[in-house]
Amino acid sequence: MFEKFCDVLCLEKEFITVEVNPPHGASIDTIIEDIKKYDLQDKVTGFSCTDNPLAKLKMSGVLSAIKIQQTLGKPVIATMSMRDKNKLSLQSSLLGANDFNLRCILALTGDPAKLSDQPDVKGVLERDSTLLLSIIHHLNKGVDYSNKALNPAPKPIYPFAVSNSYAKDMNSIKKRMIKKLNYGARAIITQPVYNLDNAKELLSIFKEAKEVSIRDTAKEAHLVLGQFPIVSARTANFIDDKVPGIKVPKDIIDEMNLASMDGVEKEREVGFNISKKIFDEIMQEHGKVHLMTHNRFDLCSELIGERM
Repeated sequence: MFEKFCDVLCLEKEFITVEVNPPHGASIDTIIEDIKKYDLQDKVTGFSCTDNPLAKLKMSGVLSAIKIQQTLGKPVIATMSMRDKNKLSLQSSLLGANDFNLRCILALTGDPAKLSDQPDVKGVLERDSTLLLSIIHHLNKGVDYSNKALNPAPKPIYPFAVSNSYAKDMNSIKKRMIKKLNYGARAIITQPVYNLDNAKELLSIFKEAKEVSIRDTAKEAHLVLGQFPIVSARTANFIDDKVPGIKVPKDIIDEMNLASMDGVEKEREVGFNISKKIFDEIMQEHGKVHLMTHNRFDLCSELIGERM
């Protein structure tokens, strides 16, 4: 399953993944049923599963990913945050997930614990996400982080990483890409992009990063461009003002602000048309997109259409 998933990433034109946010509750069944309602599992290459974003309590990302994968028969990228786990916990989770054939891991440093909705939460954070990438590199050699042999050795694990999509100095993004490629990332998923020029700049930066990386795996690494569809003016303004590493162009914000004056339906129509245009342009230019919609699977289905 994962070998085919990575072959699609590396060899085929179209690669689409959809982010799933586990619930604040003890079952993910309702979310899975919602995915099936729109036949989304037949329209995408795979899914990803978040790990307590913004340090808010959710069902385990790894266990949710296992259930989604087993139920829908599609590969799932499980996010693992450094915020909540030390080396021992990270390795233990990776080995357990491996036995369930969950083998694509998205390494995140994680949002700070001070944002949590749980009282007096303390972050663990032994290091940033490169520690998890380094651990995966060891496991793929059949040893743990202390270089002791694992018996049996795990099946190959495919590490993913993340990147901002915008910075005042775009060279800083390239430096971070190089660092993650040097630690063995097989793919990098960006924060949402909102125009083709931004997408092309990121692709150019990524190409340069691959060329100077010291790791052989970087030659076959790929960039997956994130997209968070905007269907409300409030969302457009919030992302541009409050979310680091993302830039929403002023013309989109102006268009959404004007549409909001004509009611919710008009706002949604204009926002969807903008998002659809961005999605289609990126698919035409690059073909590798990661959709983030806060479990709006109806929106994902509309954007993708019948292309897969």
